[in-house]
Amino acid sequence: MDLISFSDISTGLGNVASPWVILFLFIGVIIGMIFGAAPGLTAPAAIALFLPVTYAMGPTTSMALLLGIYCSGYFAGSIPAILINTPGTPSSAATALDGYAMAREGQGDRALSLAIWGSFVGGLFSLMLLMTVAPLLAKVALKFTSVEYFSFALAGIVCVAGISQGSMTKGLAAALFGILVSTVGLDPVSGVGRFMMGQPNLMGGISQTVALIGLFAISQMLLLSKQGEQHHAILPTQQRVSQLAVLGELWRHRWLSLRSAVIGSMVGVLPGTGPAIASWLSYSDAIRTARAGDRFGNGEAKGVVACEVSNNAVTGGAMVPLLTLGIPGDPVTAVLIGALMIQGVHTGPFLIQQDGGLFVSILFLLFLSNVLMVVVGLSGRGLMARVLNLPAAFLVPAICLTAAIGAFSVSNNAFDVRLLLIFGLVGYAMLRLGFPPAPAVLGIVLGPILEKNLRNALTVSDMDPSVFVLRPISAGALLVTAGLLYLWLGPRRRSEASET
Repeated sequence: MDLISFSDISTGLGNVASPWVILFLFIGVIIGMIFGAAPGLTAPAAIALFLPVTYAMGPTTSMALLLGIYCSGYFAGSIPAILINTPGTPSSAATALDGYAMAREGQGDRALSLAIWGSFVGGLFSLMLLMTVAPLLAKVALKFTSVEYFSFALAGIVCVAGISQGSMTKGLAAALFGILVSTVGLDPVSGVGRFMMGQPNLMGGISQTVALIGLFAISQMLLLSKQGEQHHAILPTQQRVSQLAVLGELWRHRWLSLRSAVIGSMVGVLPGTGPAIASWLSYSDAIRTARAGDRFGNGEAKGVVACEVSNNAVTGGAMVPLLTLGIPGDPVTAVLIGALMIQGVHTGPFLIQQDGGLFVSILFLLFLSNVLMVVVGLSGRGLMARVLNLPAAFLVPAICLTAAIGAFSVSNNAFDVRLLLIFGLVGYAMLRLGFPPAPAVLGIVLGPILEKNLRNALTVSDMDPSVFVLRPISAGALLVTAGLLYLWLGPRRRSEASET
């Protein structure tokens, strides 16, 4: 990294110290918290919505508002994921697996606190990474081709085996269903319609957000309604926890946090990925290193820590290619490039040299965003948990209405609301039959990445499949995939053989 001069540090700190900058940063954190927690209203949507507000602002003030939304929006999706098993964002779907189970045991406050502090750790780690090794990581990411992207996506699909705590066969079947759903719409190469059933609204495919809300939120509400009046409240009274105890627990899981932070930062550096993939990879890594007595999928705190640390570590990682190469790492940073261009700032290799003060300001703003996220999150967690005391007769229709509004807001199309109902029924059927919905969501997220990069890799290599094992990074990813399959399938086959 080009050296930052003392004058750059002084200028950057002076810009951030403005009361207006701090005010808009705080407003951004609040907005991000609201949008992240509302199913269907994501951080990218919030940043795109408030981008016109920055036209009359200076570069530092506009970045304060947008970065506040960016950081808190990624965390806030875990709030409904933990409290009502309704992920606010795709990246918080993995958090729901253990977070909601903890809330069902009266540990919702502990799960929320772990998510808040875990997000802070992930954001802080990725910020230090951005400050120190940004150019190096950006150069490594540039070496990734479609071959590597396919191999890593395939590894993500195999991670379904770690997510499925019941039948691995059902978990893989659910993942394949998700991949099938991701192929609906016009073929990206030939333009031929696939599985559209004569419905023009499916030309653009099925929205990941709509499918996620249906599979998680609506299915859970249908299941809750089926349980009857004996379940008057959704969850038991939540036990308040000491934040010192939470920090101590996070320290005990420090190596897991470090691994998850590294995974999230590296995924963030790779353009076109995002926090959803980072969360699933970190969750699978946590399962891979599980010890006897761990209860992943049934209220294991390490599951929440792994997902949330990795989730927010993406924020700083995604800024690496943005600031050093001018390449957005995810949809949010693509909007941030537009915000900087509005201010006459061009990102790329010369940004640090030509506008080091702004670069330092962004570093300070990312740090303060994470600090404010902790303050707002911890202050409001008691209010968040009060929703659990509402009777199911009130909460079920309220959540269903919120989900419908979120689905409609994705593209302002009533057809998405009908899709929401369909996926809700599918998710309910999966739960009743013992098929986990989480692998289906993973298949929907990774399916397009898998298909696009497989096609690109085979096209460039003249249909030679050996290219996947001839490139070292791809070969390493495939080797890890094979190792995971052996570790998970081997013991099960031996146990089945011994039973027979």
